[in-house]
Amino acid sequence: MTYYSFDNTFDGLLTAVFEAFALHEQPEMLLSEGDPVPLFCDRLYAVSTDTEKAGRVWKGLEKRLPKNVVRMLAVSFLSEMRELNNPLFQYICKVFRQPEGTEGIERNFADPDILAVTNIARKVSHEQLRMAVISPDHNVLPLVIDHFADRFNDQPWLIYDAKRHYGFYYDGTGEPVRITFADESSVTFNLANGHLNDDVLSDDDQLLQDLWRTYFKAICIRERLNPRKQLQDMPRRYWKYLTEKQKAQ
Repeated sequence: MTYYSFDNTFDGLLTAVFEAFALHEQPEMLLSEGDPVPLFCDRLYAVSTDTEKAGRVWKGLEKRLPKNVVRMLAVSFLSEMRELNNPLFQYICKVFRQPEGTEGIERNFADPDILAVTNIARKVSHEQLRMAVISPDHNVLPLVIDHFADRFNDQPWLIYDAKRHYGFYYDGTGEPVRITFADESSVTFNLANGHLNDDVLSDDDQLLQDLWRTYFKAICIRERLNPRKQLQDMPRRYWKYLTEKQKAQ
């Protein structure tokens, strides 16, 4: 049995697809670098990521699949779930094996690879829609930056993913800029709970937080509380980042 391994990047996965067709073989499984090699592996081929080859595969997908399905494949990879790698690899290979012009492969949910990739993409998209924290389960920050830039384009803001140690800063003009901190002890907020440090909060900031807490309490109708629905829309693990759930300083 032949197995492929790649560097766990999206370009690496697309390169693996290119190599499989160039070598006229169908590997049993795509492994991430460092994964244990299965007992019955006869040959392990280490894929070297090549952006040109990856680009050719991506353009091929754009020709063969609807635009929303191509985006779905990319979104699924943002889940960072290793169990996605092989289904996604097999899914893309199946796209190129069917006769050009054939439609509807993305709706064949009887295929376990197509079903797995679609379900994972839905999970990532669902978290994108309800994201209100800086340590999401999946790497959804790239998916929501355009939304924030559109909604809050008249003011500076910073969103930082504490789990993946990067974020985006917007100065009120131009485009959001990706940022990282060489020393996270220098950031002006607590990475564990999202609280801004007291020394960077102005009097107006503190006043606005207190006003928001007061407003939140005032509009609450206790007779209509639905804890189950609340947890469904905003899971408890996000609450520590919400001003209305934080105690006043």
